[in-house]
Amino acid sequence: MTALHAPTSRFALYLDLIRWDRPAGWLLLLWPSLSALWIAAGGFPGWHLLGVFVLGTILMRSAGCCINDVADREFDRHVKRTARRPVTSGTVSVAEALWLGASLALLAFLLVLSTNPAAIQLSALGLAVSIGYPFAKRVLAMPQAVLGVAFSFGIPMAFAAALGSGEWGLGAISDAVPPQAWWLLLGNLFWVLAYDTEYAMVDRDDDVRLGIKTSALTLGRFDVAAVMAFYALYLLSWTWLGLSLGLGRVYLLGIAVAALQALWHYRLIRTRTRDGCFKAFRLNHWLGFAVFSGVLLDALQRGR
Repeated sequence: MTALHAPTSRFALYLDLIRWDRPAGWLLLLWPSLSALWIAAGGFPGWHLLGVFVLGTILMRSAGCCINDVADREFDRHVKRTARRPVTSGTVSVAEALWLGASLALLAFLLVLSTNPAAIQLSALGLAVSIGYPFAKRVLAMPQAVLGVAFSFGIPMAFAAALGSGEWGLGAISDAVPPQAWWLLLGNLFWVLAYDTEYAMVDRDDDVRLGIKTSALTLGRFDVAAVMAFYALYLLSWTWLGLSLGLGRVYLLGIAVAALQALWHYRLIRTRTRDGCFKAFRLNHWLGFAVFSGVLLDALQRGR
C-alpha cells in the first residue's frame, strides 16, 4: 500500500511546491496581462491568445515558486510561515524543484512559440527578470521593484502577441509595443510595490533577524503611507493611460471599485498586524480583477 500511495504523495508535494491551493499569486499576474491583452486587441483577443496567457501565467508563476523556494531555502527554515515548504523541509530536493521549475517554464515557452517573434523575444527577457528576483533581496533595499517588473511583464508581451508581425529584432518589438504599454508596466509596478510591501510587513520581525532586505524595512514607519501612495500612483496612472487609449466611463467604474478596495486595505494594514497585512495581500487580486472588469465591460459596451 505504501508503494501505491508514494506517487500520489509525491504529486501532492509538487502541488504544494507550486502553491496550487493558493491561486492568488497567479491571479495577481493574470489580471494586468489580460487587461493589456484586451486593450491591445481592441476587445476580445481570440481564444488562442486568451489560452496562451491564462495557461502561461499559471505555468510561469508555478515555475517562479520553484526557483524562489530553492533560492530562499536557508532563509525560509527560520520563518514560521515558510518553514514547512517542501524544499525548505527537505521533502522535495533542490534538484527536483529545479527540474520541475525548468519543465514548467519550458511548457510556458512552448505556448509563447505559438504567437510571434516580438512576444517570443520579450518572453526571454521576462524570464531573466523572474530568475533574478529571488536574489535581489540580498542586495537591493527594495527588491519588490524587481518583482514589480517581473509581475508586470505580461503587459508588453500582451501588446506584442496581439500586434506583432512575423519580423524579428528590436524593431519588431518597437513596432508592436507602443509607449503606452511600457507606461502601463510602470504603473502596474506601483501596484506590485503596494501588495508586496503588505506581504513584507507580515514577516518584518523575521526579516530583521535574518538580514533580508525588503521594502517594509526600508520604508520603516512610513510603510503604510507608502503603500497607499503606491495604490494611488497605480490607479491614477492606469486611469490616465486607459483614457488615452480610448477607454471610457465603464472603465472608470472599474477603477473606482479598485480604489474603494485600496481604501479598505488601509483599514487592514494601518495597525500593522500580521493577520491584517496578510489578508490585504491575499485579497489584492480582487483589486486587479476590478480593473480588468472595467476594461472588459468597456469593450463589451462598445461592441468590441
